[in-house]
Amino acid sequence: MGQEIGQVYSIVRGSVPLLVTLGGLLLAGERLGVSQSVGVVLVAAGIIRLSFGKGRAGASSTAAARAIDLPQRHYSEFYFEPYRERNFKACSYSCSNYSRRKREENKLGASSFAKHVTRQRDIRSKFQLFGLLWPFIAVVLIQTVIAGASLYTLSAVRAYAAGESAWSKGHKDAIYYLTLYANTGEAEYFQRFRHAIAVPLADRDARLAMEKPLLDYEAAYDGFIRGGNHPDDNPGLIWLFQNFRHVPYLSNAVDRWVDADPKILEIAALGEAVHAGISADIASEQQLAAWKEDIHRLHEETAPLAEAFSVSLGRGSRDITVLLLCVNVVTAGALILLAMRRTGNLLEQRRAFESALNAERERAQITLASIGQAVVATDAEGRLDYMNEAAEAMLDWHGASAKGKPLDQLFRLVSEESDEEDNGFIARVLAGEAIGGSGVPQQLMRPDLSSVAVSLVAAPLYVDQKVAGAVLVFHDRTKEQAFMAQLSWQATHDTLTSLANRREFEARLNASLAALAKRPAVHALMYLDLDQFKIVNDTCGHAAGDELLRKVSTALRNQLRSGDLLARLGGDEFGILMENCPEELAASTAERLRKAVDELHFVWAGRAFNTSVSIGVVGMSDASMTLEETLRSVDVACYMAKERGRNRIQIQQIGDMEVEQRLSEMAWVQRLREALEQNRFRIYAQEIVPLQGDGPQGAHVELLIRLADAEGKLIAPGEFIPAAERYGLMPLIDRWMVRSAFDILARQTADAAPISTCAINLSGASFGDDSFADFVLEQFARSRISPATICFEITETSAIADLDRAAHFITTLQAHGCRFSLDDFGSGMSSFSYLKALPVDYLKIDGGFVKDMLVDRIDRAMVEMIQHIGEVTGKRTIAEFVENDDIARVLRDIGVDYAQGFGIAKPRPFGERYVGIKSRSFEARTDAPAVALAS
Repeated sequence: MGQEIGQVYSIVRGSVPLLVTLGGLLLAGERLGVSQSVGVVLVAAGIIRLSFGKGRAGASSTAAARAIDLPQRHYSEFYFEPYRERNFKACSYSCSNYSRRKREENKLGASSFAKHVTRQRDIRSKFQLFGLLWPFIAVVLIQTVIAGASLYTLSAVRAYAAGESAWSKGHKDAIYYLTLYANTGEAEYFQRFRHAIAVPLADRDARLAMEKPLLDYEAAYDGFIRGGNHPDDNPGLIWLFQNFRHVPYLSNAVDRWVDADPKILEIAALGEAVHAGISADIASEQQLAAWKEDIHRLHEETAPLAEAFSVSLGRGSRDITVLLLCVNVVTAGALILLAMRRTGNLLEQRRAFESALNAERERAQITLASIGQAVVATDAEGRLDYMNEAAEAMLDWHGASAKGKPLDQLFRLVSEESDEEDNGFIARVLAGEAIGGSGVPQQLMRPDLSSVAVSLVAAPLYVDQKVAGAVLVFHDRTKEQAFMAQLSWQATHDTLTSLANRREFEARLNASLAALAKRPAVHALMYLDLDQFKIVNDTCGHAAGDELLRKVSTALRNQLRSGDLLARLGGDEFGILMENCPEELAASTAERLRKAVDELHFVWAGRAFNTSVSIGVVGMSDASMTLEETLRSVDVACYMAKERGRNRIQIQQIGDMEVEQRLSEMAWVQRLREALEQNRFRIYAQEIVPLQGDGPQGAHVELLIRLADAEGKLIAPGEFIPAAERYGLMPLIDRWMVRSAFDILARQTADAAPISTCAINLSGASFGDDSFADFVLEQFARSRISPATICFEITETSAIADLDRAAHFITTLQAHGCRFSLDDFGSGMSSFSYLKALPVDYLKIDGGFVKDMLVDRIDRAMVEMIQHIGEVTGKRTIAEFVENDDIARVLRDIGVDYAQGFGIAKPRPFGERYVGIKSRSFEARTDAPAVALAS
């Protein structure tokens, strides 16, 4: 062992006694729980301090190991075990691992710990062995599978050859015995004929069972059994025919087999005819001669076919044998190449491991020569014996002048946790106690009363089982403390504006809410959102937007009290928490903030921008409110300020009806998203019937959407559509509706009612989306339904909101055959002026005019005028809200084309088996009283 240690040391420094001392220092540090990096520092301290202890550094390796109570087997294992491991990761078995192993050994005991280590090594070795051998195991398994498959295939080919032999023998025997029967008339020969001809007939039955679209396995198996094949060969016969039927090697033989079948059937029929004539004793000599001539002819015709069948099958079996041999050879060659490549990779990996180990050894040597920690070594009495240059700079002492002085004259240590001076730390270390396995944070006080933040790791140095001194390692934590302070500030502040961030704002707000339960008070919470901030970003870039945010932050800060919290919550949104602030003060402060932003004239690159802010204010006095509820309330208040014109203040109290309504709408957003993900929307259909009797064949329906809640109860669209429109979810719902409706139409069954027109409502947000038309066309291509079947309904108000987009959307889909209907026509102020710009096919008369037209002259006049407009412009008209037959008859008389409403048909679930209503007639009743119209 001493010789091995000397060889290792000759690489590092060239001195056996020195390396022994270094090893003792390192292992001592690790035994005391010092980290690996500090262990390296202890080694460096030992390098500098060669003469420490008056020559005791030259002790032998055995003595050094004994001095620190280290068994020789661990000393050798520590230095050489990493270099014996094949896996490079095993090189991490270093000083820290040794310390961990020593602690485990103290707990488990020497014998139990040795068993534990051995078991771990065995498990690791097994995994390593499997990691090396798995490619070769895979090669053997693959080759075995291929060989087994080849043997199975050859066995099936052999069975076919045997079956062909039995088929040929049965054919020849049938000809032979039929000839004898015709000559002698003995029944025994006829029975032998039947037995012989049954073989090819049974084989034919088996082949026909296998050629069925769906394999009849039992019939095929029974046919081969009756054909004289061994039961063990039958599965192979069926498998080979099923998988190789169309492979040239086998298909030629099967074709010859098929060609011979008509002759076999003719022989069987001839045999039965001969038997019938002989049995009835009606066969004349001429008849018998004719039969013999037929037998001879059939024999001459079938013999070449049977020979061709045999030759083709023989050739096919030989070709299959050669093919399987080639496959096995090629596969074996490929697997051998893969195994060789894997072996080459393993050898290359081993060379890489060796190179990496050498590089690690070089790095360790460089590390020992360039220690950046402050290292201080003392003698057994606690006097300074050595310190490196980093320690001289930290302690502000020169090494020569400080050597031999007690440590308490050079520096003092003050705990950062208790702010108390630690006077006895060096005495504890010299008594055998190690300090700071992970570094104890302390303040190092110099004689000039200046201080440095340090973490201390200290360990006693044992020589000959006695404490010969101590080694102290100081880590300067000045930069770390500054960095931690910076991180702490960044964790609670916005780096752009230096304001508090959302995390800090929510923490302070949560604390204020919690304090309300202990001490009632009135606080104010504000949510500020800059108006049109996106214009600055889009026109001048993000640098201009950042500068505007900084200026706004300064302007807002100047209007607040010193104790008020201003935070940037994200983007162009700010939050303000004003504690102990009555409503009047909050209102006046909010107005000052609004004016400050409004008066902030921002100029960037010669362009001036007007700035404004919308502010939502809520009072906080209810201790039961949660953080989430409070933030939602103030967010709704700010949204209402924006909605009512921007650059204004909206003051609300938590619990106001208007706030609760908006909160309810916001809750719908998540519910609707969940409904889309869980597919809980339902489609209903309401019939639209023709009034003039000239409608097309097939049902005309309008598809309506319903929502099923978690319990399956249906929710009317009036409850969730407003929230979906307000928060931009209608395009998602429209896409779901189009996709689902097209799928149902594509799955329409034969017993379902034919649908000529299917009307689907679209929101303004959907046809304003440039990609929605492409989406609809993709759904047409996917579902393969006719675009002429679909009629999209768009409301008049949404269409005139963006007339150009609406017209482009309509013309795009009309070019593919779709139709369009203008819903709620007549409800807008400018319906007729916009009609010329919208090329729709139908006008849906607003139901508000229809339902009261029997009692209101103005409503009737509106209906008649819309109908006249439809006739002039060539558009069909549909009346909504038709609640009874009387309204339908009047509409028919006016000339309205279609009617829709609860008086016609109520909405029903729409599916692939949808059945339309029966056709109806709205002829005027002779006994109906005249309808009196109100003036």
